[in-house]
Amino acid sequence: MSMDRRKFLKIAGISSILGVGATVAEATHPTWVKGLTPPQVEPNKEALTAKSWGMVVDMSKFKTEEDYTKVISACHRAHNVPDFRKPDGSVDKKLEIKWIWQAAYERAFPGQENKYMNEHIKDMPFVVLCNHCDNPPCVRVCPTKATFKLKDGVTMQDEHRCIGCRFCMAACPYGARSFNWVDPRKAKNLQNPADINREYPMRTRGVVEKCTFCTERLQAGKLPACVEAAPKGALLFGDLEDPNSEVRKIVSTKLTIRRKPDLGTGPAVYYLIGGSEHA
Repeated sequence: MSMDRRKFLKIAGISSILGVGATVAEATHPTWVKGLTPPQVEPNKEALTAKSWGMVVDMSKFKTEEDYTKVISACHRAHNVPDFRKPDGSVDKKLEIKWIWQAAYERAFPGQENKYMNEHIKDMPFVVLCNHCDNPPCVRVCPTKATFKLKDGVTMQDEHRCIGCRFCMAACPYGARSFNWVDPRKAKNLQNPADINREYPMRTRGVVEKCTFCTERLQAGKLPACVEAAPKGALLFGDLEDPNSEVRKIVSTKLTIRRKPDLGTGPAVYYLIGGSEHA
């Protein structure tokens, strides 16, 4: 839900009174303001942890359109991503919300194509998502800290803090963020209670959302939904800082590419395409 200007200024005023280091989140946390110690939650011993989460996308494992569909559908179902369509069944691009989607090579890796490139690679759709950058520009521009970096490398998005300014969307060079122009709860795919994942919160109009590497699943000891739904070995997820992890071994021993690495954002999603039988 969007925050009006008066409320935002009020919160900003509280922050200045409490101290320069106080964030909007801290200023609005009732227990923090009262000087009380927030309740401690016992961490789940089964939770998956890492120093720096990363992903390797092996494009040679995606053989059919169904392979892509399973990955995208699993992610969107797990997070109640609204699906707005026009009367003819086509996607309404203005209202489209996407956490993970397909993009042609030239859009996914602009400037890395050449006229001699294998036609199969040039024409195939690539799986793209938030890159959970080491140096995410979206975090720097967010005025309410609705988007922030976790210690494990995940770039998070808190829809409850989001005021809908869309600065993060303008800053993200990957188009990995979507804005809810209308109430997402009105989407046809979310009208049947059986289709709603009660374990993940619904959003409201006027907020930005995006992939979060399924942090809620990691805390429950599960891999991201897209990884579980993908063909075996297509999406590999692990700790880039762990020399023994599968993702680290691939990144260290095989030629991989990343999206727009020249921007200095440090994407944590790597693409393996050299091993394709079509390459």
